[in-house]
Amino acid sequence: MIDVESALNFYRVMAYIVGVMLLVLCAAMVVKYGFDSDTMVAVVGPIHGFLYMIYLVAAINLGLIKARWSVGYLLLVLIAGTIPFLSFVLERSVTERVRRRIATAS
Repeated sequence: MIDVESALNFYRVMAYIVGVMLLVLCAAMVVKYGFDSDTMVAVVGPIHGFLYMIYLVAAINLGLIKARWSVGYLLLVLIAGTIPFLSFVLERSVTERVRRRIATAS
């Protein structure tokens, strides 16, 4: 169960980082289209994309390998990094779900 807990912690960190970066990217999009300046998007976009790939690995490691979620739930968690605020909401759901599983396995 230590493997599951460490995978959960890494997932949680990545969910928050990707969620914040997605909000920054949304602000950059407002600057790009509202003020005709694409510099912020050019910087933040690739950073968010790279971090999102790490988030995908963390979610797949936790959900598919360690906690063995259903494919539907895993897909929802994977998509959460592309919808503003959803990664924060699902992080809470994932944490509760995994901790319940750990408690019942003990």
